[in-house]
Amino acid sequence: MHNVRELATALVQRYEEITCSNFGSSELKLQKLMYFLQRQAIALTGEKLFNESFIGWVHGPVLEDLRYFLEEPSNQKVKDLTDTEMYLIDSVIADYGKFSAWELREKTHEEISWLKSRRGLNETENGYVELKDSDIEKDAEKVRIYDPVYDMYLDEFEDVLSEVY
Repeated sequence: MHNVRELATALVQRYEEITCSNFGSSELKLQKLMYFLQRQAIALTGEKLFNESFIGWVHGPVLEDLRYFLEEPSNQKVKDLTDTEMYLIDSVIADYGKFSAWELREKTHEEISWLKSRRGLNETENGYVELKDSDIEKDAEKVRIYDPVYDMYLDEFEDVLSEVY
C-alpha cells in the first residue's frame, strides 16, 4: 500500500498527463480529489487505498499529511503503482478533474462522512473529528464507477453484455 503523499504525487502527475495542463497550487482541489480517490477505491474494491484518515474541516475532508504538499518541490516519480491504483486515479480524474476546487468542496459537503464529522459545529468552526471509515463506506455505496477507457460506467457493461448474449 502506498502512502498518501505517493498517491497524491501520482494523482497530480496523471492529472497533468491526461488534461495536458498544470495542476496548479490548489490544495483544496487536491484534498477533495484525494477524498474521492479513497471513496472510489472503497466502492470498486471494498478496500481503502491508503491508511491516513481525513479530518472534517470547514471546507471538506482534509488529509493533514498533505497540508502544504503542493508548495514543496517535487520531482518524485511514483513507481510500482498497480493497474487498479492507476485505474482508480484515472477514473477520479475523469469524473472530478473537470470541476473547480470550490465545486469539489460543495460535492464533499453532501457526503455523509463529512456531515457526521461536522455535527455540533457551526459552519465556520474548525473541526478535528476524523471521518469514520464506515461512513465513507456508506458514501461509497452511491458511487457509479466511470471507466475512462471505455467511456462508460461499469454498471453499463451489464447492459452491453446482455445485448450481446
